[in-house]
Amino acid sequence: MRIGILGYGNLGRGVELAIKDNPDTELVAVFTRRDPSTLKINTPSVPVVNVTEIADWKDKIDVLILCGGSATDLPIQTPEFAKLFNVVDSFDTHAKIPQHFANVDKSAKEGGKVAVISVGWDPGLFSLARIYFNAVLPEGKDYTFWGKGVSQGHSDAIRRIKGVKNAKQYTIPVDAALEAVRSGSNPELTTRQKHTRECFVVLEEGADAAEVERQIKTMPNYFDEYDTTVHFISEEELNRNHSGLAHGGFVIRSGKTGNDKQHNHIAEFSLKLDSNPEFTSNVLVAYARAAYRLNSEGQTGCKTAMDIAPSYLSVKSVDELRAHYL
Repeated sequence: MRIGILGYGNLGRGVELAIKDNPDTELVAVFTRRDPSTLKINTPSVPVVNVTEIADWKDKIDVLILCGGSATDLPIQTPEFAKLFNVVDSFDTHAKIPQHFANVDKSAKEGGKVAVISVGWDPGLFSLARIYFNAVLPEGKDYTFWGKGVSQGHSDAIRRIKGVKNAKQYTIPVDAALEAVRSGSNPELTTRQKHTRECFVVLEEGADAAEVERQIKTMPNYFDEYDTTVHFISEEELNRNHSGLAHGGFVIRSGKTGNDKQHNHIAEFSLKLDSNPEFTSNVLVAYARAAYRLNSEGQTGCKTAMDIAPSYLSVKSVDELRAHYL
């Protein structure tokens, strides 16, 4: 399976590493908006190409993995390139997924390709956990907690604000809320009661700190519904104390069964990740395999994690999966 990468930030570098761990995949090109001569990748034999030349690779790539940000890159890039390639993205602005799906579905069907959107761990694996738990515990409540960890999407959104040189954002579960859910008491929790957000921001020289803080705290779909703390620090301090990319979280369904709903059940799926982008990249490569297989079967259009059977993700045959994993 010949893979192209568009974008060579943390996620793009993670995809490059993931390809090395998947024996049925091969990296054939990295595409960038930068001057290709300034970009050094970890696979020296693979060409780095300016994105303006990407159409020339239409018949040389089986799946293009899009590694841009959800705020401004993927809403434009995924529909555009789904006309040319099978594509996979990690679009994670939950409120905008239906519109993104519609835009991408139209393009992919026009091009006769398969596009898989919004895969990673949330949305993605956590989405599957929510769907499975809802299906088997129809009487109950869902809870999702993220962190403590660095959110790539939220950090990227801050970096897009005028006057911001660099930034990291941590999503932090409220411990009391998490314990209340695990107790089976089924608490009613607002968005603000479940998480806090903490931002560490390096400003460009002359930037208005108060205005940057206002834009962060009022940003729709990212910060406006949360208690958010903003710290302005030096680039040295950011590099020294905030260089890691750990993350994780929990999907919990608290359900009840029985004639009088007297029996309580807690279903929980959790992740603890040393490297958010490297784990997410591995999910992207697994869904790239699925996109390629589905398109080879003649399917077209947009898909999400909930539309794709698990066997399409694995490098193993269905016979091996039945024998060893079922």
